[in-house]
Amino acid sequence: MDSADSIPEAAWTALDTLAQVPMWAWAIVGIAGAFGITVLLYICFRLIISTPRPPRPSEKQYITVQADGSVSPAQALPCWYDNHVALKEMARQKQISQEEAFQVTDAECFMSLVVPAYNEEERISEMLEEAVEYLEQQYGHHGTRSKSSSNGSLQASGIQGDPRRGWEIIIVSDGSRDKTIDTALHFARTHQSSKTSPTPDGARRGPQRTTTIAPGSIRVVQLEKNRGKGGAVTHGMRHARGTYIVFADADGASKFSDLGKLVTGCEKNKDGEGRAVGVGSRAHMVGTEAVVKRSILRNSLMRAFHLLIWTLTTHRTSLIRDTQCGFKLFTRPSLPYIIPYMHSEGWIFDVEMLMLAESADIPMVEVPIGWKEVKGSKLNVIKDSLGMALGLALLRVGRGVGLYRRD
Repeated sequence: MDSADSIPEAAWTALDTLAQVPMWAWAIVGIAGAFGITVLLYICFRLIISTPRPPRPSEKQYITVQADGSVSPAQALPCWYDNHVALKEMARQKQISQEEAFQVTDAECFMSLVVPAYNEEERISEMLEEAVEYLEQQYGHHGTRSKSSSNGSLQASGIQGDPRRGWEIIIVSDGSRDKTIDTALHFARTHQSSKTSPTPDGARRGPQRTTTIAPGSIRVVQLEKNRGKGGAVTHGMRHARGTYIVFADADGASKFSDLGKLVTGCEKNKDGEGRAVGVGSRAHMVGTEAVVKRSILRNSLMRAFHLLIWTLTTHRTSLIRDTQCGFKLFTRPSLPYIIPYMHSEGWIFDVEMLMLAESADIPMVEVPIGWKEVKGSKLNVIKDSLGMALGLALLRVGRGVGLYRRD
């Protein structure tokens, strides 16, 4: 039997009908189909990419240790971000220019340290020990009277302190279920007394040196539910009061005394608006014992991730050799161009910050720092590596579809 005879007559009729459709009609169908697929993909993308939830009322408050050693009642955090949102609304209503919407409230101290912490009771004391020693030595007032009161209501009202001196630490407990908060408060209590106290559990061993700190220097913010490292860092940076803002991991892997190198790098490279980002980097350590001792799997995934960074990110970001070191410094004027547009709350948030800085033409400088491997990492090498690869792809697509427009 001839194969043509096996085709039903209705099919031949349908083919004849389609053959009579003019080419211009097919072109319209093709264009409409392509448009529909694009819209569908865009909708799927917006559903997949995370949109950070608004902070809850309790998350916009902090507790600290007062001069008498007691824990303070919850106090309102100052928030330059809320002011930015108000300015953006004024710009939309043509009350001010778009440029004015990116002004940021004045600094109250020189350095803000944001520490994301999720179940870090075993490691946070050692990190704080190193941090407060350096911060107090380099940026303490040392006789310079500060206008920044330890009274929470005064700070929340935006009364300006001395932007050239002083420091603060904002510990953001990311839904911790252990004693992270108690450990941080205990550390603050034992270090704001002039008497040398026993080294807190988990802190470094050896000669005991207690740096005396001012009451209220360490603020603790508790997120009601775990958001991820990126979400905790972003939340803390919305409330930072410093001329400079640095975030550092709670494990103390980065050498905190190298912070000065980041400040110098930003000072040398900041633009006319005072914007700059300093990127702590471990790239110079490739080939050293700290890296060689890692497992073959971890080193292989690290190289694959760097290849993805080079392939999927924007030009200047792709040239940064170490995007994932948890030690980055931001000048205050750069914050409104980065923090309000953050979406990533997981491990890939560092790359998103750098891409946002690049898109705003903010100078970025990569600075070598000291670093050591610390046990207790919460990174699931395979699972989180796959998640970071997907996150990179979403960041690239998001930039392509205008997710980060600043209008």
